[in-house]
Parts: sequence; structure tokens; C-alpha cells
Amino acid sequence: MLEKIVVLVGPTASGKTGLALALARRFDAEIVGADSMQVYRGMDIGTAKPTRQERTAVPHHLIDIVDPDEAFHAGRYRDAADRAVEEIRRRGKLPLVVGGTGLYVKVLLHGLFREPGAGRASRSWPEQLSMYGRFGSSPHAALARVDPAAARTVHPNDRVRAQRALDVFLRTGRSIMDLRDPHRFQENRYDALVVGLCPGRDELRRRIDTRVDGMIRAGLMEEVRGLLLDGYAPDLPSMKGLGYRHMAGVLHGSWSMETGREAMKRDTRRYAKRQRTWFRHQESVAWFHASDPAHAICETIRRFLS
Repeated sequence: MLEKIVVLVGPTASGKTGLALALARRFDAEIVGADSMQVYRGMDIGTAKPTRQERTAVPHHLIDIVDPDEAFHAGRYRDAADRAVEEIRRRGKLPLVVGGTGLYVKVLLHGLFREPGAGRASRSWPEQLSMYGRFGSSPHAALARVDPAAARTVHPNDRVRAQRALDVFLRTGRSIMDLRDPHRFQENRYDALVVGLCPGRDELRRRIDTRVDGMIRAGLMEEVRGLLLDGYAPDLPSMKGLGYRHMAGVLHGSWSMETGREAMKRDTRRYAKRQRTWFRHQESVAWFHASDPAHAICETIRRFLS
């Protein structure tokens, strides 16, 4: 039987942190983060991390686990989250996964797609040419003959991707497009209840505006300045996150504080819209409005766990 876990998702500023703390106390749970920015040390204000007091009251996992210049991706997240879930279960507690990074939630619940022999093609173009040369003088021309669906997704001048697709076909006898079919990788890794929290559009807009203003008052500019002084370049993936790229732009004189503030609010609203769209299409979610009584959510979880 699959292990039971509860997952709380929703757009940024929807109130997940406060609800997660209440649910953790109610169901004797520990929280596993599913946020692609909260994994970075020293990036606290702009990522809206739970406070030290909140993290002391309820154990949190997958927060502050890498430095801002370390590579962190979905595969690393899945492995770390699996370990956290196992440790929590070993202690007899409920794993409560909380966050808004949809890809992280997906790889935890359904696994991570891996192409056969992912990476460079195992055969060089001359080797491939010996088998496919009769179909054309270039990798793309050969691909168009043996796997036209894949060829339509590859630019004629992109030899690397064309060779990769040919290589997969040569080794498996199947199109790389078939192997990438997302419906082939929807196995359930956990018995999961996914609960979604989402305010109405106007309310979410107000929450985002309030959050951005609060982050700036709390010292987001100083946090970004400190990261830059510590040598973290503005082109790092972590430094391109919401708030960090905006305040870096202010510090570098690209725009005024007011322009940076409004751009941060605008981009956060756009990100929240993408989050809503992702979760509505990727997962089966029991949605609740932010104003719904907590006992309704608790009852849904109680029935799932019983």
C-alpha cells in the first residue's frame, strides 16, 4: 500500500503558511516544503519563509538546504522530499507537503520523466549515418524520415537535439515523442490528498500587494544588497526570483524603487495566475476558498486519513 500524505497547494500569498501550521498542529504533522526558492539559505524575506518561531513550533523540511549559487532542480527535490517523508513516517507523524512550485509537487507524487540514456547521444553522427544515411545527409533530414513527429519539434539546424532523437529511436525503436507522453508517467508514488487554497481574484491581488509592500518594509532591499555583496551574481537562477531581480534592478539603477515595487507586484500576480492554471490542469485538487472555515478542510483530511 502507498504511504498517505497530505499536500497543500495554492498560489503565492493565498495563506498556505498559516493554514499549514494549523493543520500540522491538528493532525500531528511535519511540513515538507515544496517551494523552489525557500530551499536557498539567506533568501528569507523575498521567499516568505516561515519564521524561526513557526519552524520551531512545527518541524519544517527542505528549507535552507542549499546556497544561492548551488544548482537545485526537480530531481534533487524529489530525492530530498522522499527522504523527509520517510523520516517523518518513521516518527509516526503525518507528512504535510506545502508549497506552490507545481513541478516539485508533480515529481514527488508522480515521478520524474527520464529519457532512455538521457544526455548526449550514445552514437556519433557518422555511426547514425551508417544506419540512417539513406534517409538524408543531415541529422534532421534523417529524423524527418524515421520520426516525423519528433522532427517537427526540432529546428533543422539543431543537430544536437536531432541526433538525440535519432539515438533514442535507434536504441528503443520508439519515438522520443511517445516516451515524453506525460500520460505515460502518471504512476502514483504516494496515496496523496491534494488540498488547494485559493482566494478570489480581487482578494488575491490585495494579498499580493500587501505582501510586496510588507517585504520591502521588512528589508528586502537590504537582503538583496547583502547577497550581491556576498558575491551572488544577479544572473544566478536564485537571484532571478520574484523580488530579488526587482530589487537588484533598483540597486543597479535600472529603475526607481516605485517602478521596481510595481513591477514586483505585477510579476507576482502573473506568477500566481500561472500557479492556479498549473494546479487546475496537473492535479486532482480539493479546492477551498481562503475564507472557508478551517474545520471544512480538517474534515476533508480526517476522512482521507480514516
